Amino acid sequence: MQSFPATVQRPARDHGGNLSAAIAQYGGTMEGWLDLSTGINPHAYPLGPLPARAFSALPDAGRLAALCAVARKAYGVPDAAGILPAPGAQALIEALPKVLARLPVSIASPTYNEHAACFRAHGFEAEETTTPTGPIRLVVNPNNPDGRCWGREVLQSWLDEGAIVIVDESFADAEPGLSLADLAGQERLIILRSFGKFYGLAGLRLGFALGEAGLIERLGRTFGLWAVSGPAIEAGIAALADTAWQAEMQARLADEAQALHDLLISTGAECIGQTPLFVTVAHDRAAALHKHLAHQHIWTRVFPYAPNWLRLGLPGNAQGRLAAALASF
Repeated sequence: MQSFPATVQRPARDHGGNLSAAIAQYGGTMEGWLDLSTGINPHAYPLGPLPARAFSALPDAGRLAALCAVARKAYGVPDAAGILPAPGAQALIEALPKVLARLPVSIASPTYNEHAACFRAHGFEAEETTTPTGPIRLVVNPNNPDGRCWGREVLQSWLDEGAIVIVDESFADAEPGLSLADLAGQERLIILRSFGKFYGLAGLRLGFALGEAGLIERLGRTFGLWAVSGPAIEAGIAALADTAWQAEMQARLADEAQALHDLLISTGAECIGQTPLFVTVAHDRAAALHKHLAHQHIWTRVFPYAPNWLRLGLPGNAQGRLAAALASF
């Protein structure tokens, strides 16, 4: 497995999901592309019709409270902890520096680059390193893009040392045993959750922050009124309460991720790491493979700081299409 230096230097704010750029370069239409550049579940939660009022009226405080209650139960958040719905985990990442003391931030890297970029935009000193140290420590668990997992005993030891610990659990719905949500409310622990990835509804823009009640209240004030849309509230209530769908999907994603892993390894790639929503591999011709797949309108994620890496989300029902494209490389 490829190792990283203690401190990672790389360009900021490179992302997957930029399908318009792919189309501009390689042609085709949105409908004709297979976008594997994000780690979003290809099997979206089957939402039924939402009430018309969710679209026509301002978001209702009672329904927002119902969403919080359902999310608290789904994630296993203690009653004393604060829980804040927001328009996506990204919005929480951007808002969090506004309510924290301007102390040095140490971020376990390589990881989702918005964390460092947002802290720096607010004047924080943000170090990207293999193992965080210092007064504010941030991990993505499981990590994007290498699937690295952090045990709760390590994270708890950081809290015991007096550090502020931020845990981005955007990919934890598929592996709920990794979550620290049951510890939410503990002083200096902040947990971020994404709704759209696991439920395959990223366009709704819904996420949650969990933590000590006073801090979560301050974070909520940075958003103002009606931050979460009516449709997102209703979708969240329905999906977060559907425990049968969640359990079935967790098993399905684990199987599909393993199938994707096996397919990629059969091409001579080396697995860097994976979660149930994506697989990241190293390939000695990664750039050429990325371009080859793009010519067949299959979009994958490349990384400027690791030019031999490719990350692929699950192809869902298009596994055969991906297999044929890989076979022709």
